[in-house]
Amino acid sequence: MKTPTASSPRKIIHIDMDAFYTSVEQRDFPELRGKPLVVGGDPNGRGVVAAASYEVRQFGVRSAMSCYEARKRCPEVIFVRPRFEVYRAVSSDIRNIMYSLTPHVEPLSLDEAYLEVTGLTVHKGSATLMANWLRAQILQHTGLTASAGVSFNKMLAKIASDINKPNGTAIITPEDADAFISTLPIERFHGIGKATARRLHAMGVTNGADLRRMSAEVLINEFGKRGQFYHDIAHGRDERAVKSERLHKSVGSETTFRENLNDDTALRVQIYEQNADAFAQLHKKNLIAHTITLKVKYADFTQITRTHTLTTAFSSAESAHYWLDKLFLDIPRQLPIRLVGVTFSSLAPAAQLLLQLNLFE
Repeated sequence: MKTPTASSPRKIIHIDMDAFYTSVEQRDFPELRGKPLVVGGDPNGRGVVAAASYEVRQFGVRSAMSCYEARKRCPEVIFVRPRFEVYRAVSSDIRNIMYSLTPHVEPLSLDEAYLEVTGLTVHKGSATLMANWLRAQILQHTGLTASAGVSFNKMLAKIASDINKPNGTAIITPEDADAFISTLPIERFHGIGKATARRLHAMGVTNGADLRRMSAEVLINEFGKRGQFYHDIAHGRDERAVKSERLHKSVGSETTFRENLNDDTALRVQIYEQNADAFAQLHKKNLIAHTITLKVKYADFTQITRTHTLTTAFSSAESAHYWLDKLFLDIPRQLPIRLVGVTFSSLAPAAQLLLQLNLFE
């Protein structure tokens, strides 16, 4: 990835799914489409709105509101209980689409994430084209719409994703940033909450232009270290990096036998079983691996490992059998064996397989 410079600013995309939970419900249950819908708890108890469809938002219903209040504002509202396992599965699909563009993805929640795309040459190097490609891919693969914000830092990208909601893209360029920030209400700044906004209002600060006029010293004196951040964002500065989700270092499976084994055929069966289990874990975590390790523990509790690394990722559990056989032949066999294990490492997001095939031009 190229290092951004003053003449080549960073390119950051913020993807935000549109009314995610309720959109999933309306996708899966056609009878809910176009209806005022809340995903949440019991409206007759102390239930809280987890998500509100666009149809019910026009009545002032918002997330974190009590379900009782939501019903008061919209008597026709339909309540459904959340299906988090479904939302997590859809979110994983969306994440894989993001990883197919770049490994530099920072999830914020199930329904939003930052992507660092500085230096990418696909889609003519245009972050806007990349954002629209992501939105189109998400719609094609999940049936759901997303909104995107494109800018040169995280704060502005996040703000931009809300400008053309739902199902739109907005761009804030370095040339437009100062004018945009000047008129932006202080409540719209990402990182300034309600309590801070009230304190700023008391200081006569209502928008970005007002905040920009405040010195760093005054803001730091009032808000501590956060004051410097407020001063920076008023000037369009936000150097926070997109923090990629940390990958597992390895995925593996092992088993200890009830009785020590010395038969090659029986040992290979056990090795293949551990390999199948380890590869299933890779698949479940949407990962690929380039390195495989065979572990053997002998009857005297000493152990040994053998490792092999491929230039291309293992495509299936069966594709590892050849290398496991070779590694097994390299294991000394003076003693019976009490444990075998298979571990995959050198991991990456599964969607990077597509990057290797240059499918994004």
